[in-house]
Amino acid sequence: FGLDHNYIESVYEQFFALKHHGGWSFWEAYNLPIKIRLWFVDRLVKHFEEQKEEMEKAQRQRGK
Repeated sequence: FGLDHNYIESVYEQFFALKHHGGWSFWEAYNLPIKIRLWFVDRLVKHFEEQKEEMEKAQRQRGK
Protein backbone atom coordinates (compact mmCIF):
# COMPACT_ATOMS: atom_id res chain seq x y z
CA PHE A 1 0.00 0.00 0.00
CA GLY A 2 1.18 3.50 -0.74
CA LEU A 3 0.40 6.67 -2.53
CA ASP A 4 1.00 6.51 -6.24
CA HIS A 5 3.27 8.88 -8.14
CA ASN A 6 0.38 10.87 -9.65
CA TYR A 7 -1.12 11.64 -6.24
CA ILE A 8 2.21 12.77 -4.79
CA GLU A 9 2.85 14.93 -7.85
CA SER A 10 -0.56 16.59 -7.48
CA VAL A 11 0.18 17.34 -3.82
CA TYR A 12 3.52 18.88 -4.75
CA GLU A 13 1.76 20.98 -7.42
CA GLN A 14 -0.57 22.25 -4.70
CA PHE A 15 2.39 23.12 -2.48
CA PHE A 16 4.04 24.93 -5.38
CA ALA A 17 0.91 26.98 -6.14
CA LEU A 18 0.47 27.96 -2.49
CA LYS A 19 4.13 28.85 -2.16
CA HIS A 20 4.51 30.66 -5.49
CA HIS A 21 1.22 32.55 -5.59
CA GLY A 22 0.32 32.77 -1.93
CA GLY A 23 3.65 33.21 -0.19
CA TRP A 24 3.15 30.11 1.96
CA SER A 25 6.19 28.24 3.18
CA PHE A 26 6.50 24.57 2.30
CA TRP A 27 5.91 23.59 5.91
CA GLU A 28 2.84 25.80 6.24
CA ALA A 29 1.29 24.12 3.19
CA TYR A 30 2.45 20.68 4.32
CA ASN A 31 0.88 21.05 7.76
CA LEU A 32 -2.51 22.25 6.52
CA PRO A 33 -5.32 19.74 6.87
CA ILE A 34 -6.05 18.32 3.42
CA LYS A 35 -9.56 19.79 3.13
CA ILE A 36 -8.32 23.27 4.01
CA ARG A 37 -5.37 22.99 1.62
CA LEU A 38 -7.75 21.96 -1.18
CA TRP A 39 -10.03 24.89 -0.37
CA PHE A 40 -7.13 27.33 -0.69
CA VAL A 41 -6.01 25.78 -3.98
CA ASP A 42 -9.57 25.85 -5.36
CA ARG A 43 -9.93 29.47 -4.26
CA LEU A 44 -6.65 30.35 -5.95
CA VAL A 45 -7.92 28.76 -9.18
CA LYS A 46 -11.18 30.73 -8.87
CA HIS A 47 -9.20 33.94 -8.35
CA PHE A 48 -7.17 33.41 -11.52
CA GLU A 49 -10.28 32.51 -13.53
CA GLU A 50 -11.97 35.73 -12.37
CA GLN A 51 -8.84 37.71 -13.17
CA LYS A 52 -8.72 36.20 -16.65
CA GLU A 53 -12.38 37.04 -17.27
CA GLU A 54 -11.81 40.64 -16.21
CA MET A 55 -8.81 40.95 -18.54
CA GLU A 56 -10.80 39.50 -21.44
CA LYS A 57 -13.68 41.87 -20.68
CA ALA A 58 -11.32 44.86 -20.66
CA GLN A 59 -9.78 43.75 -23.98
CA ARG A 60 -13.22 43.44 -25.58
CA GLN A 61 -14.16 46.93 -24.38
CA ARG A 62 -10.93 48.38 -25.77
CA GLY A 63 -11.62 46.74 -29.11
CA LYS A 64 -14.96 48.53 -29.55
